Amino acid sequence: MRAIIVARKDPRKDISEDLEEMVVLAESAGYEVVGTLVQQRSIDRVYQIGRGKLKELKEMIEKSEAEKVIFLNKLSASQIFNLTSELKVEVIDKFNLILEIFARNAKTRKAQLQVELAKLSYELPKARVMVSLMKRGERPGFKSLGRYYDLYERDIRRRIYEIKRELSEKDRISEEVRKKRKEIGGYLVTLAGYTNAGKSTLMRRLTSKRVISDDKLFTTLSPSTAELRIKGRRVFLTDTVGFIKDLPPWMVAAFRSTMDEIFSSDLILLVVDASEDTKAIRRKLKTSHEILYENGYAGRLITVMNKIDKINEEELERKIEELGNLLHNTVAVSAVSGEGIDELLEKIYQELPKWRLYELKLPMSRDGMKLLHRLYEESHILQVSFNEWISVRLEAETGLINKIENENGVEVLEYGAG
Repeated sequence: MRAIIVARKDPRKDISEDLEEMVVLAESAGYEVVGTLVQQRSIDRVYQIGRGKLKELKEMIEKSEAEKVIFLNKLSASQIFNLTSELKVEVIDKFNLILEIFARNAKTRKAQLQVELAKLSYELPKARVMVSLMKRGERPGFKSLGRYYDLYERDIRRRIYEIKRELSEKDRISEEVRKKRKEIGGYLVTLAGYTNAGKSTLMRRLTSKRVISDDKLFTTLSPSTAELRIKGRRVFLTDTVGFIKDLPPWMVAAFRSTMDEIFSSDLILLVVDASEDTKAIRRKLKTSHEILYENGYAGRLITVMNKIDKINEEELERKIEELGNLLHNTVAVSAVSGEGIDELLEKIYQELPKWRLYELKLPMSRDGMKLLHRLYEESHILQVSFNEWISVRLEAETGLINKIENENGVEVLEYGAG
C-alpha cells in the first residue's frame, strides 16, 4: 500500500531524525512511502496542518495514487475524521502505525492480548467523540458502530477488564518461572535497547537459539529466553521488545508485563547500533536510559556497541569518546561476525554476583549421587573424587550450599570468594 508521511513542526525543533524513523516504521508495516510533506506552523485544531498544505496534500495523493496518509503528530479523533473526509483516504498517526506493526508481529496469545489492550486503551478516550462523529455518516477508515453506538464505550471497558484479567494470570505464571530460575542458581540477563539495534541477532549468537531476526522494527514482541553457561554459571538470557521514542503511557502500560522482563533483570545488556551516526546513537541511548530509569530499574548495566563489522576501529573509538558518560561498562561486538563476543561473555561473568569456593563431602550412596547431579546443575564443579565419600570442590552461591547443608546434613568447608 502506498503512503504519504506528513508532519507539522515547531519552528524551533529539528524533526529530520523523527521523519527518517517514520519512514522506517512505515516500511516495517509494509507500506511503500511515496512522499513526505512537512509544514512549519502552530497546530490547526481542525486539520492539524493549514488549509493550504491540506490542498497540497490532496494534490500529492492524486499524483502518487497514495492510499494512506500517516501523520508524525498525534491526531485527535475529530482531526482524523476531518482529514479522512477531505482527503478520501485513510488517515492515521504514528501511534496507530506502531499498533499496526505490533499486530503484524504478535504471534503468541499474550502478545496478541497486549496489542488488543493497547488498541482499546488508545480508543477509549476518543470513544465519545468517535460515536458523535459516526452519526454524520460512515467515512473511509472508520468502522460503522451500528444503532447501538451508546454501548461502544461500555464494550471497550468490559473488554479491557477481560484482557487485563487474562494477562494477570499469565503474568503470575511468568513471575513463578522467574523465581524458579533464581532458585536453581540462575541469573536473569536481558537484552534491551532501541528497536532494530540487533538484539535478536545477538541473542542467536550468544545462545544458538533460533529467534526471529529481521531488519525491521518490533520483530520481537514476546520475550524469548534461552539458557547459556558462562564458566559454569547458569544465565537465562531474554530478548525483549525494542524501545522507541515518545511511547505514550497507555502503550507502555499495555506491554508492562513484557517490560517487566527487563526491569526484573539482574543485568541488562543495552544494545546500540554502532554503525549509526553519533547524533542518532546519543538520542537513542537517552531514550533507552529514560525508559529504564523512569520504570525504576537500578540494576547493573553493560552497553553493547553492536554492528562494529560495519565501521572501522578509528570511527568506533571516535564515537565512544563523543558519547562519553552515556556509555556504561562498554563492550564492542559484531553479532554477525562474532567479533567481541568472548569479551562480552567475560564482562557478563564479571558482573554476576560472586560465588564462593566450597568443599563438600557427600555420602557414597544413591542420595549422594542425586546431590552431586544437583550440584552439577546449579554450581560450578571444579573437582570430584570418589573414595569413602564423594568429595566435591566447587564454586557456588551461598544460599544453595546452606540449603543443601541444612536439608541433607552434608559436611561443608568454605574457602572464600571464587
